[in-house]
Amino acid sequence: MTSHDAKASDPVDAGRLGLALSELRLPTIKAVWPDLAARADKEGWPAARFLATLAEHEAAERARRRTERHLDEARLPPGETLDTFDFEAVPMVSKARIMALAAGLDWLEQGANLIVFGPPGGGKSHLSAALGMALVENGRRVLFTRTTDLVQKLQIARRDLALEAAIAKLDKYHLLILDDLAYLSKDQAETSVLFELIGSRYARRSIMITPNQPFGEWGKIFPDQAMTLAAVDRLVHHATIIEMNVESYRRRAAIEKKRGPGRPAGRATIKNSA
Repeated sequence: MTSHDAKASDPVDAGRLGLALSELRLPTIKAVWPDLAARADKEGWPAARFLATLAEHEAAERARRRTERHLDEARLPPGETLDTFDFEAVPMVSKARIMALAAGLDWLEQGANLIVFGPPGGGKSHLSAALGMALVENGRRVLFTRTTDLVQKLQIARRDLALEAAIAKLDKYHLLILDDLAYLSKDQAETSVLFELIGSRYARRSIMITPNQPFGEWGKIFPDQAMTLAAVDRLVHHATIIEMNVESYRRRAAIEKKRGPGRPAGRATIKNSA
């Protein structure tokens, strides 16, 4: 063993380094430096390469842990990813367009919205959850929630005189995915907190909604025409609108199950009807 190797493995120096790395909260470097140091000595790495490699390991592990935390807080339905979404069943939805939304994050920085129309069971929730998953993997923070659940929490906050703080707390999310907007009752208390949320995020933070009805029927959600028009105006401004006017996934699955094995695939009926 050379004198250089002896210094590299000196237990006193190793102990000092371990304490320092713990103090600096660099657990990944603490875990990987012995093996990397041995490799660096063996291959004659310059000091800068050794330090850069250590820093890259720490940064990569922090990014992994951050994504893990953000996925946990996003509350996305399990298993619904862009890889599992059946784009062939919804030919009016451009896969390239969705992938561009997942990768190109400028729309989030601009506070633009995303509106996905379609009948119940048409795949809106799957698509929105899959897009949310992709955005989290690309470093953004997302919250997926049923609209009624979030509205109930905001109503409680209003009762406790903390609505403004509750809405401000949602600013940490680059995208709010409000699923099942259609099931919100036409109640002044409910729709007013939803309207305040929409107004608060307007042109600052993005919202994605999955309504069943066209805008012309939103009078069923908001109690008066002025609020309806104002809500639509704020959501549509700088928004991407996607229409998924297809047969229900759930209805099609039930038909295919009823047919049994050996029968023609139900998916072909979409193309034929189109």
